Amino acid sequence: MENFYETYAVPGFWMLLGVLAVTIVVLICVAYITYAERKVMGAMQLRQGPSTVGPFGLLQPFADGLKLMMKENIVPTGADRFVYYLAPALTFVFALVAWAVIPFDSKLVLANINVGVLYLFAISSLGVYGIILAGWAPNSRYAFLGGLRSAAQMVSYEVSLGLVIVCVLLCTGTLNLVELVEAPRPFWQWILLFPMLVVFFISALAETNRAPFDLPEGESEIVGGYNVEYGAFAFALFFIGEYANMMLLSGMTVILFLGGWLPPFGMDFAPFTWIPGPVWFLLKIAVVLFCFVWARATMPRYRYDQLMRLGWKIFLPFSLVYVVFVAGVLLATNSLPGQ
Repeated sequence: MENFYETYAVPGFWMLLGVLAVTIVVLICVAYITYAERKVMGAMQLRQGPSTVGPFGLLQPFADGLKLMMKENIVPTGADRFVYYLAPALTFVFALVAWAVIPFDSKLVLANINVGVLYLFAISSLGVYGIILAGWAPNSRYAFLGGLRSAAQMVSYEVSLGLVIVCVLLCTGTLNLVELVEAPRPFWQWILLFPMLVVFFISALAETNRAPFDLPEGESEIVGGYNVEYGAFAFALFFIGEYANMMLLSGMTVILFLGGWLPPFGMDFAPFTWIPGPVWFLLKIAVVLFCFVWARATMPRYRYDQLMRLGWKIFLPFSLVYVVFVAGVLLATNSLPGQ
C-alpha cells in the first residue's frame, strides 16, 4: 500500500505539504472541539454557551487563543526553567506526531507503516512524560501531586488499552492501520468485539484525564493538578495537547472498531457512495467526541480509589479473560487470519 506522498512525483515536497496540512487540520479541529464542547454542555445543562464573539460565537476559540498568547508568562522562582518549558512542548509534540500514521482514507495517509498500531500505542504512552515533567519542574507540591496521580492513572489504563488492541489484532491479523480497516470482518465479529469497544472508550477517558476520571485536576483536592503553575502560551500547549489526544483516541476508536473511512453498516449504496472516505472518518470521530462531552456533562467525578479499582480489579482481569475468549472463538470457527 503506497504512502500519500509516494503517489506523486516529488515525494519530499508532498510529504512536507501533507505534514503541514494534517497539523493545520488537527489544530483547527482542536479549536472547534472546545467550541462544540461548550455548546453541547450548554444545551445539556440548559444554558447558552459561547454566543458573543462572532456569529453564533464561532470566533470564541480564536479569541481564547489570542488571550493566552498575549498574557505574561510567569515562571515560579524555584522552577527548573528548561524542564518547565520542555514539558508543555513534549505534550504538544506527542499529540501531533501520532497523526503521521492515521489513515483518513486508503490512500490518504502520511506514513503507511506496517507497525502503525504499535507506533500509535508507543506515542500515546510517551505523553505521560510531559505530565510527569510538568509536575516536577515548577517545584510545587500541588503540581507534583497532580503529576503523580496523572502518571499512575495513565499507566494503569494503558494496560487495558493494550489488551483491547490485541483482541482486534486477533480478528484482523495485521498491524497496518489501512489493512486493519479493510480486513474483512463478518458481522458476528463486530458483536464479539463490542465489549472491548466499551472498555477501550472508558480507558480512553482515563488516558486523556477526562471526566469522570479528571482526578489530576481535582480542584477541591490539588488545585488544578500538574499544570497549576503554568499560564499564558505554556498552558495553551497543555490545553491543545489534551484535546488533540482526545481527537487521536477518537480516531483510534474509529479505526479499530467503527470501520475507519468506510460507510457505516456496509451502506455502500446511494446516496452514501458519493460521500468521500475522509468525510465518513471525520463524522465518526465527531460522534465519539460527542460521547466524550456527554460523559463530562452527565457523570460525577470518581474518587481515586474507585478509579484504580476499576482499572486494576475490573478492566485488567476482564480484558485478559476476553483475549483468551476471543482467541478461542476464532479458533473454534476457523476464523483466525490465515487459517
